[in-house]
Amino acid sequence: MGVDRIDYTKGILERFRGIERFMEKYPPYQGGFTFVELGAPSRTHIKEYHDLIAMVEAEVDRINWRFKTKEWQPIVFLKKHHSHEEIKPFYETADLCLVTSLHDGMNLVAKEYISARDDESGVLILSQFTGASRELRDALIVNPYDIEEMAEAIRTALEMDLAEQKARMRSMRQTLKNRNIYYWAADLITALAKVRLEKPA
Repeated sequence: MGVDRIDYTKGILERFRGIERFMEKYPPYQGGFTFVELGAPSRTHIKEYHDLIAMVEAEVDRINWRFKTKEWQPIVFLKKHHSHEEIKPFYETADLCLVTSLHDGMNLVAKEYISARDDESGVLILSQFTGASRELRDALIVNPYDIEEMAEAIRTALEMDLAEQKARMRSMRQTLKNRNIYYWAADLITALAKVRLEKPA
């Protein structure tokens, strides 16, 4: 699964091409693997963003036409603003979550996915360009521009044994638990306390 505001920085087109490459390399998954993209339209009054949505839809259609059968298609694109209640069941059941931002400060989707995994299963695939990749080191870290690497990460995630999934997810859930608002507040205050103002001339 993926959850995104439809924006150039989110790497959605690159993600779909990674899925396409995965389907090419591993035909046995055709008919069994489905990627669900929950995409929220953004800034549609701006031509470039309107065009981006059209490009995303065209890429979904192209890939689906290439691989789909009467009963199955590889990508399901749900284009609308989803509430947390609507997203939660996807977080709780998806075998993997792809967060492939090309440039991002701190991606909360990754943390929401981890927080929802009470059973400690599931695999997070995370772009190296997200702020979250600095602390969630048990995710599978990828370069979203590298289509081969993304395809291999998808395969690795799907074939990862449950014990390793649980170990990785447990570690990341503990990281989220420790790095809460109190951690960040203490860290900020400590940093501010070290700042020395220059004496006026």
